[in-house]
Amino acid sequence: MTSKKAVPSGALDEAAALAVAEASTTHLTFADLGLAPPMLRAIKDAGYRHPTPIQVQAVPLALKGRDLIGLAQTGTGKTAAFTIPIVERLAGEVGRTRALILTPTRELCQQVEEMFRKYGRHSELTVIPVYGGVGYEPQTKALRGGVDVVVATPGRLLDHLERQNVAFDDLEVLVLDEADRMLDMGFAPQLNRIVAQLHPYRQTMLFSATMPPEVEVLARKYMRKPVVVQVGRRSAAAATVQHFVYPCPKDKKSALLVELLTRDDVLDTVLVFTRTKHGADRVVRHLERAGVQANALHADRTQGQRTKALTDFRKGKLRVLVATDIAQRGLDVTGISHVVNYDVPHQAEDYVHRIGRTGRAAATGDAFTFMCADEIAMVRTIERLLGKPIPRISVAGFDFGT
Repeated sequence: MTSKKAVPSGALDEAAALAVAEASTTHLTFADLGLAPPMLRAIKDAGYRHPTPIQVQAVPLALKGRDLIGLAQTGTGKTAAFTIPIVERLAGEVGRTRALILTPTRELCQQVEEMFRKYGRHSELTVIPVYGGVGYEPQTKALRGGVDVVVATPGRLLDHLERQNVAFDDLEVLVLDEADRMLDMGFAPQLNRIVAQLHPYRQTMLFSATMPPEVEVLARKYMRKPVVVQVGRRSAAAATVQHFVYPCPKDKKSALLVELLTRDDVLDTVLVFTRTKHGADRVVRHLERAGVQANALHADRTQGQRTKALTDFRKGKLRVLVATDIAQRGLDVTGISHVVNYDVPHQAEDYVHRIGRTGRAAATGDAFTFMCADEIAMVRTIERLLGKPIPRISVAGFDFGT
């Protein structure tokens, strides 16, 4: 086995981050990470045998209480890289809020909570998700009653702080999950207000798929001599995903989607990304008229509707989930066969996050991008980011010339 150690980086420079090579985990087990028997039982119960590269590098450092920045592609196990060591560290003493995890979306908040329950099943740790779109009372009762781990979106957590429903006097660990996405969504003021109320002598961990300058500024402000652990190249797409571009006039995209879904049964679990909420609803209506089971996931849906859509998609009751970029991060659904970019994303790195919903955990997947004439330049920008051209596939009746 060849492996390079994580490197301390006060400056957070690119050279230091890129010096961390992907660890080979062929012969490693979770026992090699120094985890206690209860945690090893929980991991075995979950069906995992070998840690991923980001877990190999991050877990031992997190167990030591080091501040760290974890950079890796989506689907590589970043969430377990912080949930496992937090459960391990906090399991011996319960009843006080000692860990806070901040996430950009409700869906990611729910999934992180599920991970804590999975790995903490042989401990007495309690965890609560705190997010908007649902009533305050159950959250208030749990927070005031005492909970060990709080997983929250920034806006709703601030509401509880202002109502004095929660105090972080005993906080030991802060995690910023998908920090770049939180900044993209405009959460910087809320993050600053929350962190200002936390004890400065805490462990802070930041996990993300990208490290733009804004996140580096955030890290310098909140962290103390963090260690940067990185797996793969920044902004790299999963190597197990195949990419294809379908040239298509804008007004024929819905018809093209129906054409592909009705002629090819291998498109069995499909996540479609649109640029707008209204666009997502419009695509769902078109698919339903064609007899394709579909639902929408976006910010205008109630929390109950969002949860049902995601649950039905996970259980295979829905063939197609049409989402805005709210789902490009933190949507942990196994077995997504295809991601379809109905609209080309405005940012090339968003393409990487979108297609990261397939090809997860080394599984294979396909990414289809519908490209109208005014999206050609953006596709070329994506190709430069990927470092290779994306094959074009013409479908009779749908190309630019038809």
